[in-house]
Amino acid sequence: MPDASRAPRSVGDRASLYSEITTRIIAELEAGRLPWVQPWGGADTAAPLGLPRNAASGRSYSGINVLILWGVVFADGFSGQSWLTYRQALALGGNVRKGERGTTAVYADRFIPDRERQRAREDGEEAQAVHFLKRFTVFNTDQCDGLSEHIAPVPVPIPEGLILPRAEALVRASGVDLRIGGSRAFYHLQHDYVQVPPPQSFFAPVNWHRTALHELGHSSGHPSRLGRDLSRCFGSRKYAFEELVAEIASAFLCAALGIVPTVRHADYIGAWLDVLRNDDHAVVRAASQASKAADYLLGFLPDDAPVADDAREAR
Repeated sequence: MPDASRAPRSVGDRASLYSEITTRIIAELEAGRLPWVQPWGGADTAAPLGLPRNAASGRSYSGINVLILWGVVFADGFSGQSWLTYRQALALGGNVRKGERGTTAVYADRFIPDRERQRAREDGEEAQAVHFLKRFTVFNTDQCDGLSEHIAPVPVPIPEGLILPRAEALVRASGVDLRIGGSRAFYHLQHDYVQVPPPQSFFAPVNWHRTALHELGHSSGHPSRLGRDLSRCFGSRKYAFEELVAEIASAFLCAALGIVPTVRHADYIGAWLDVLRNDDHAVVRAASQASKAADYLLGFLPDDAPVADDAREAR
């Protein structure tokens, strides 16, 4: 914890911090989530139930930090509730991976300014403390390497046969950082990684492949690869267009690997229709970019990648 004996930041900084926290909670509510209800189920593949805790001290976080850290676990798909500061990770023999972004938590305390102490002495009254918040940065243990198993438990291994060997070979050869865990599938542009829940959490294993290939389709647009414009806002036509590209790319990749393609994101259909109705060239452009994405990724597939004798296992 930060040193409470140090003087707090300025009034303006404290007000800004309160405003940031309030804005974050409002955004959660507007998105239809209740930040004080744990946003995951009791499945073995989701983050375990419980309060977030500091992995070094074993103490549970409290107050507003619970809401902040729960929200990040949900948003980033972390597999656990354990957190560390940068220095704590080093002290435990590990390290925070390069490029990982920390989460700002807060420390609440009270502080008696010198002027208030002097006033109280002069007036013969009790000095009144000022409440304040101080910032500190923590990282989920999923963002760290080199930690012992009792600090960051090793994820449950994936049962053999749930990932088709040919698809697994493509993922590995692509060089894209694909992380398996959590309860959400997404591509993180800033840190350039794909996250997908474990195959055993899907109703049918084939849906893991469709989902993973969809997110790999997004990753192909990174500036270091094909350089598509991924600066899209959720709900915008540009966002819907990129989703359409990734969905078609997933279908092309599935077909090439012997997996029956399907529409995974049915909830995007309305947005896609809006794009297509406002631009009659959109589907042609999306298919062209999807084809480039699929060709790019398939170009990494090793010549000796295993071929399934019967594609029905992937249906």
